[in-house]
Amino acid sequence: MDAPARERTRPVDPRLLRYARASRAFFVLIALLGAAQTLVIIAIAWLLTRAITGVIDGMPTPELMGTLGWLVAAVVARAALLWLRDAASARASARVQTQLRAALTDAVGRLGPGWLSTRNSAQLAVTAGRGLEALDAYFGRYLPQLVLTVIATPVILAVMWWADWISGLTVLLTLPLIPIFMVLIGLATRSVQKRQWATLKHLAARFSDTVQGLSTLKVFGRQHRAAASIERVTDDYRRETMRVLRISFVSGFALEFLASIAVAIVAVSIGFRLLDGALTLAVGLFVLLLAPEAYLPLRQVGVQFHAAAEGVAATDDVFAVLDAAQALPPSVHDTPRPSGDARRVLDTRPTRPLVVRGLRVRYGERMLPPVDLDVRPGTVTVLEGPSGSGKTSVFAALRGAAEWTGTATYGEADIAGLAPSEWLAWAGQQPGLITGSIAENIALGDPAPDADRVLRALDLAAADDLPPDLVLGVQGAGLSGGQAQRVAVARALYRHLCGRAGVIALDEPSAALDAQTEERVWRSLRELADDGAAVLLISHRRTAHAIADDVVVLEGQEASR
Repeated sequence: MDAPARERTRPVDPRLLRYARASRAFFVLIALLGAAQTLVIIAIAWLLTRAITGVIDGMPTPELMGTLGWLVAAVVARAALLWLRDAASARASARVQTQLRAALTDAVGRLGPGWLSTRNSAQLAVTAGRGLEALDAYFGRYLPQLVLTVIATPVILAVMWWADWISGLTVLLTLPLIPIFMVLIGLATRSVQKRQWATLKHLAARFSDTVQGLSTLKVFGRQHRAAASIERVTDDYRRETMRVLRISFVSGFALEFLASIAVAIVAVSIGFRLLDGALTLAVGLFVLLLAPEAYLPLRQVGVQFHAAAEGVAATDDVFAVLDAAQALPPSVHDTPRPSGDARRVLDTRPTRPLVVRGLRVRYGERMLPPVDLDVRPGTVTVLEGPSGSGKTSVFAALRGAAEWTGTATYGEADIAGLAPSEWLAWAGQQPGLITGSIAENIALGDPAPDADRVLRALDLAAADDLPPDLVLGVQGAGLSGGQAQRVAVARALYRHLCGRAGVIALDEPSAALDAQTEERVWRSLRELADDGAAVLLISHRRTAHAIADDVVVLEGQEASR
């Protein structure tokens, strides 16, 4: 069994303590609260026994009132401890969710676009959102009950054995029945819950894909078939959810039945020994009051496991991503970035040449032909070729979104050890705009946006007719295709204008533009190249040759110049 599989079989995954530091203090706190709860439970049983036997034996009223006062105080203390436990659990759950989301975001960033391109973003979003929110039940109910079981059950059993060893032995012999049934039920629940979680992720992915392609589906009259597909997946999710609920109800009944039978055995034993005088009423009543409390933590662990199962399934997915990032070798991404004046010096360094030799991109099961490039400051290099020749794949390799072999250096540095944001200003065929103003989209990633540079970038991208404060909807809703493309180009040019990227790489930037607007964009790129930028351009338009210093043609099986 591999290490992750062994970790998943434990009651608490050790990776939780490793990736979420807030959980460590939480375990210490609930252990202290669990110990206090155990003492209060024993105190309540003893005080209640003393009050009842005192009434039977004719205890003086002042002494009886004192005992009842202490009993009320113990009950209030138990309620207060439960409140403290719930409050601590809610706070810990929120902190752990925050830490795991931050760790997940960092891990995805470290794994890079290449890894992300093989995953479904909707499924990741469900994991980071709904999945981690399910940790509320895990932290709020399951973990506190698990810790209480570890502390309370042996302590209560020891007290019962001390007071009446026969009752203690009865509980000791019947207690293992509950964990055995819990394990059997838990195995069934885990498999069903995993299917439910997988169905939910599949539903999210299907819904996301359908919404993104809805216009195409309507054009081809396939929107009803897509809706029917979502309905089928939704129905699958409903059935899986009902199956989980059925197992939860059956398991709850089984655990309650076993615990009731066990308590009844203890009660019958105590009753017979009270009748023949082998046991005093005080001892018998004290032990009988403690008997349900000995079984209660174990029963509750089984019940709360079902409520926490969705959160456990989600953390498995989160930990899988974090483990994958942890397995990566150390790189320059792990070194601190300079700040302040040092950062400004780094940002304003001169543009360096991009030299590519024998770059081969893996596309599915095959490797594309090797490509050589020399993109030097002050030049415009046009990469062209028929569809499928690998032009966009070359761009994907440069920005770390595709597997590749060969060498690629920016200056003296291997780009495999550089974050694309350190040297590359890129705009692809998909604009990739987000909800927010046009200015926020253009200055994306800039902690201190420069309004003048935003306007300059819009002008260079022939998008000066767009107001920077125009608020866009999801995926740039509110703009035409050509307008969205120009905003994406402006975003890349803004990064270069800020001195954060020496190489400007644009993939079909004029595909949706008219001839006049295209000419303005070409003039802008030529102007930036003349000012020292290194421009790499993919374009099917022959007009791009007018500004090109070098044209690299990819011809399917061979790459030629």
